[in-house]
Amino acid sequence: MGELKHRSLATVQHRLRDQVAHQLRAALIAGELRPGTVYSAPGLAADFGVSATPVREAMLDLAREGLVEPVRNKGFRITEVSERDLDQYTEIRALIEVPVVGRVTRTATRAQLEALRPIALEIVDAAAAHDLVGYLEADRRFHLELLGLNGNDRLVETVSDLRKRSRLYGLTWLDEHDQLLPSAEEHVELLDVMLAGDVEAAEACMTRHLGHVRSLWAQGREEAARVP
Repeated sequence: MGELKHRSLATVQHRLRDQVAHQLRAALIAGELRPGTVYSAPGLAADFGVSATPVREAMLDLAREGLVEPVRNKGFRITEVSERDLDQYTEIRALIEVPVVGRVTRTATRAQLEALRPIALEIVDAAAAHDLVGYLEADRRFHLELLGLNGNDRLVETVSDLRKRSRLYGLTWLDEHDQLLPSAEEHVELLDVMLAGDVEAAEACMTRHLGHVRSLWAQGREEAARVP
């Protein structure tokens, strides 16, 4: 019984670490954690209402992803992402996601595509409700589940990693100025043209969506940088 209890406790701790890591990623993307700033595990733990251990473990996970870097005896510094980095991440995503969307349009069943509609609508609802965490989570699920219909797990992992690294600094500013809703609605538009079987329109929509997202990043980062 002792071993079973230990295993159960370890599972709970692992899940807590994953939950904290997810919330930290959301805070990074939303711009709540600022690039170049050092944050301590105890300080963040107080914000989350947990002990410092799962926060420290989650930060080490983020460090392996290149999102933060350890600072000896101080905590973790949020790494900065340059405009060049964002351009390159966007280019790689387009090279992967545009042709895959075309392929999925040809091969996916109507039922498989319709199963994504609740997520697409969830993205729109979250944007309209100014729910950034909900928006980010629904957007992640939509894109990764859509790509998953292609049947290549490694491809999905690659795009997931690119999404983590291309953090949307300034997203809070965009939300406050109602700039997110048009991008959110593009998910529904994409799904509709895919359901119509229009491969060319689906690829064009995905290309436009990724370009739109990149322009929003640039605008949001520029405006956020002006805030004293």
